Amino acid sequence: MENKIAVIGLGYVGLPLAVEFGKKIETVGFDINLKRIKELNNKFDSTGEISAKDLDTAKKLILTDNSSRISDCNIYIITVPTPIDESNIPDLTPIESASRMVGGILKMGDIVIYESTVFPGCTEEVCVPILEENSGFKYNNDFYCGYSPERINPGDKEHTLTKIKKITSGSTPEIAKVVDDLYASIITAGTYSVSCIKIAEAAKVIENTQRDINIAFVNELSLIFNKMGIKTSEVLDAAATKWNFLNFRPGLVGGHCIGVDPYYLTHKSEALGYTPEIILSGRRLNDRMGKYISDRITSALEAKNINQRESNCLILGLTFKENCSDVRNTKVLDIYKDVLDKFQYVDISDPRALKEDIFRVYGKNSITIQQSDLNKYDIVILAVNHSEYEPFYSGQWISANQVIFDVKSVIMSDKVLSL
Repeated sequence: MENKIAVIGLGYVGLPLAVEFGKKIETVGFDINLKRIKELNNKFDSTGEISAKDLDTAKKLILTDNSSRISDCNIYIITVPTPIDESNIPDLTPIESASRMVGGILKMGDIVIYESTVFPGCTEEVCVPILEENSGFKYNNDFYCGYSPERINPGDKEHTLTKIKKITSGSTPEIAKVVDDLYASIITAGTYSVSCIKIAEAAKVIENTQRDINIAFVNELSLIFNKMGIKTSEVLDAAATKWNFLNFRPGLVGGHCIGVDPYYLTHKSEALGYTPEIILSGRRLNDRMGKYISDRITSALEAKNINQRESNCLILGLTFKENCSDVRNTKVLDIYKDVLDKFQYVDISDPRALKEDIFRVYGKNSITIQQSDLNKYDIVILAVNHSEYEPFYSGQWISANQVIFDVKSVIMSDKVLSL
């Protein structure tokens, strides 16, 4: 029997996957968001990750919000979000809901593959019991599971899905081979099969935890070097001349991966009786950076004898990273919340984020900014270095009575503050 694939969840992870499989294998992309399905069927991807041409090339792909359209598939790939709540506790609601839906349509011999980031053990300890309960089937007898962690990097047009090596795993050695062969059919960079699902889950969650800790280290360096009166970027440039120096840069750590995944690992660790020290310390430090930036601006205004309450502020860039439209867990929001009541008014601008997402997260509309508009503001915060802002990087527009904070250290001027 030929495989027929269902990809459940058509966001940054699921859509590229559905498109690549849809070029070769009968594939159904499913999402509960009807608006999203209508846009995709009209060849428009609001995330900006997939072009109309890409969607056109996926001749074997059907996109739907109707779960009955996936009932005849035999491989189900679940790519739904796995966020955290306000207390930094993993929110498994989306993955549990997707598991219940798939469990209700499972057939003998079907395979369910998870790509969503979870804590080690989640697939078999949380998802499998849901699949068994809703299907009436027995795991590894009537149906099987796999785990292949996503490695999508939103906004990156170089390291795309097929060009990133894929970790694969299966619930039995035979299923592991099936899962690996399936992904190998679309991943030109190759695959890496591991011995069990828990290993694959753990590998994923430490990838972003490692980055979080390294960024926390350079963020702490920026706090120290600011007190010393030296530029962190110059120190890092000098240190980077050593061949094995890890060239991380300070900044805001948000998004649905680096700022979230460590909490999945610490949640499981604490449940087992061990409270991680380095991981949680790094998380706390990174989460303080928005407030730190706001405080630096206040100090700079005082040094220039500028009345803060009568000043106006512009924040450039609202997404969690450059050149993408995703505002989920963006730490620019921390800056915005802290400066909102400090100034006469605060404008926000982002050429990438969707208008409705900006209003939902920030509670106000984004404005369109030209370079000539920048000197109208007492404070300008370059929070995200979208490529659209490159004309601003020369710094020629900066006046002596402005305070400019360049979070990403890209503006070519000695007049700016930076991390």
